[in-house]
Amino acid sequence: MIHGHLHPDFWDVARVLEKQLRRQRRGGAAVCVYHRGEKVVDVWTGTRDSEGRPWQEDTMSMSFSTTKGVVATALHVLVDRGLADYDDPVAKYWPAFGEAGKHTITIRQLLCHEAGLHRIRSSVDHAERMLDWEYMREVMEELIPAYKPGSRNGYHALTYGWLVGELIQRIARRPLDQVLREELVEPLELDGVHIGTPRDQRHRVAELLASGLQPPEAPKPLANMARSLSRTFRLPLDPGHILEALLPKGIFDVIFSDRVHDAPMPALNGVFTARSLARIYAALAGGGEIDGVRLLSYDTVRRASTIQNTRIDLVVPIPMRWRLGYHMAGTTRGILPKAFGHFGYGGSGAWADPERNLAVAMVVNRVAGTPFGDLRMLSLGASALRCAEAR
Repeated sequence: MIHGHLHPDFWDVARVLEKQLRRQRRGGAAVCVYHRGEKVVDVWTGTRDSEGRPWQEDTMSMSFSTTKGVVATALHVLVDRGLADYDDPVAKYWPAFGEAGKHTITIRQLLCHEAGLHRIRSSVDHAERMLDWEYMREVMEELIPAYKPGSRNGYHALTYGWLVGELIQRIARRPLDQVLREELVEPLELDGVHIGTPRDQRHRVAELLASGLQPPEAPKPLANMARSLSRTFRLPLDPGHILEALLPKGIFDVIFSDRVHDAPMPALNGVFTARSLARIYAALAGGGEIDGVRLLSYDTVRRASTIQNTRIDLVVPIPMRWRLGYHMAGTTRGILPKAFGHFGYGGSGAWADPERNLAVAMVVNRVAGTPFGDLRMLSLGASALRCAEAR
């Protein structure tokens, strides 16, 4: 049963969500859509845990890499205030970052994954290290670029969180959670945004329900899968880059445990309501403003959403069309030229399309698909697009 509300023009979005949940038979999800600044879909359905308790209006779900888009937006707010510029060296604000040949790396290169700092598997002995911010900060300071910064792009799947998160703290001179609260949550009146979730809010977080489609923990099966995909689809896919960027030892022991909420990991452990994600992206789709609240200037949104590279990514073997903290957005109908956002492992995602003033977000607790999302978000986005175009 679908709960919530939606504009009659967008009833098909609920139909697609219902069909998806009927097919998967376990877990739940929430979807929110804004069109022309109006919230036209705000629905949820299914179960929030293995005991079958129903998904509630205020249920949040861990959204993995979808977190990166939220963190990037917070950094854009600081740039919009004149506190930093995209072409400033990161070391200007974080001097120790300049070690190991990183002194020329710019904020722009960090945001569009051109810094060459994606390697984590060989940098930590176990994923539990990711729960220690100070330890990970020192690891980021010691990293040596895998290539000349600016010459290539490789998805900083996990390292992005500490790199951009620490940079935000240095620029704002405030803890990351305080920046998010004061610059995003309070101005936009968001009802569910946490990166590292306080214990008094964890009762709202849906349990992750794994499926048989999750990537294997062992590097050999993943490498074999990557080679098979490379041969089948003729993709320039290097298993070594994928392992280094995505799979520190013990990663699944951490992300499928309650410990994952104990510390901020700004590349992967954000928990959100679809309602909050959609409202952030609705502001971006509206040129930086929603309901009279100016989050960013139009010029900053334009700069943040401009494509920075079209090369095939070293980690994700397709051109991701990286913006500044966002990637291309599309649906089962294809790529949307002006749209941008961020999807995550497990199926979550959010994007903004300024051309149509449309924003779509989904959170889900049944983990399926690939490390880069799956068809559920693409199908829901296609439905929202059809409805928006028919209005």
